[in-house]
Amino acid sequence: MTLLTKIKDLSAQYANEVISFRRHIHANPELSYQEFNTAKFIAEKLRVFGLTPQEGIAGTGVVVLIEGKNPSKKTIALRADIDALPITELSLVDYKSKNSGVMHACGHDVHTSSLLGTAKILNAVKDHFEGSVKLIFQPGEEKNPGGASIMIKEGVLENPKPSSIIGQHVFPLLPVGKIGFREGKYMASSDEIYLKVIGKGGHGATPELTIDPVVIASHIIIALQQVISRNASPKQPTVLTFGKITANGATNIIPDEVNIAGTFRALDEAWRKEGLKKIKKMAESIADGMGGKCEVDIHHGYPYLENNPALTQSIKRSAEEYMGKENVVDIDLTLGSEDFAYYSQVIPASFYRLGTRNDAKGITSYVHTPTFDIDEDALKFSTGLMAWMAISELSIKDLLKS
Repeated sequence: MTLLTKIKDLSAQYANEVISFRRHIHANPELSYQEFNTAKFIAEKLRVFGLTPQEGIAGTGVVVLIEGKNPSKKTIALRADIDALPITELSLVDYKSKNSGVMHACGHDVHTSSLLGTAKILNAVKDHFEGSVKLIFQPGEEKNPGGASIMIKEGVLENPKPSSIIGQHVFPLLPVGKIGFREGKYMASSDEIYLKVIGKGGHGATPELTIDPVVIASHIIIALQQVISRNASPKQPTVLTFGKITANGATNIIPDEVNIAGTFRALDEAWRKEGLKKIKKMAESIADGMGGKCEVDIHHGYPYLENNPALTQSIKRSAEEYMGKENVVDIDLTLGSEDFAYYSQVIPASFYRLGTRNDAKGITSYVHTPTFDIDEDALKFSTGLMAWMAISELSIKDLLKS
């Protein structure tokens, strides 16, 4: 029996257990940096597998090292995120969230359970590969500053230092059984923008006696779209979206201030910096020109995510070996963001997509929605696939970041 066949057999053998892990985690979601029970569950399962996890990294992060023969020869890292979102689940599944207002609507329950299955497989075949695999169960992907940035600061990429890192994410646009890859720039940077437009409130019937912040805010929101339409290059996909406007007035009351919140996404760090400067300057000058004031507060978020071309080509070949070439596809870049990007700024990294959609079963909801779910058939091969990728990477020369 070849090692590839053995891994496939183990992936199928452990599938029901991995699905049970996923359902437990899905039913018991925890918000970013509050994943105490999730971390405890992960560590307990790793110990059952005969492994020795390191707990408490970045608060609730868990790391475990699986050593093969000649363990210091080379190290590959695999990462899963463990936090959930502040969404009330509307699904009627048996494993529906038990925590009111909290839901695994982005598939982190899938990533975590899948990596647990990968850990069990790698531990079972550790006598068949050289080097080590570092498994990172990371908190706080959904909330700034991003758990990845904290784990990196606390040394997760040291002792031993991985030569590269691989991450997986569910993809409800891709049918179950398909795997998606993209080389180079893949996901956008993400910054939060908060605008406080300050005027002078008063009676709605006498606007001449006020400085109307609602009108000023309206002009700012429309004008700022010019940052994209007249400044961003077509070669640099960019988006500026405002999703929250709060003006605590009434039909006959002009408020003193309006608060606006939005996001700016880009795929180039130089343009990101320039675009944010333009947003600040334009918002302030418009408010000033209309007699008011605008306070601009920018919360810098995740950088853009770069999939190392050499690493991505390599794990794509491994996926073709494992899944069949017909089940491995190229995917487009996206203006979504991911804190896995922090790893990609430090070592060669690649972030691939796991198809989870099944139209016949009605499993079609997108991530971050209250009806999101996956076809759990994806967990029958996702564990072995990641194990095979890691073992394959251990057998080739180190990659240079490009």
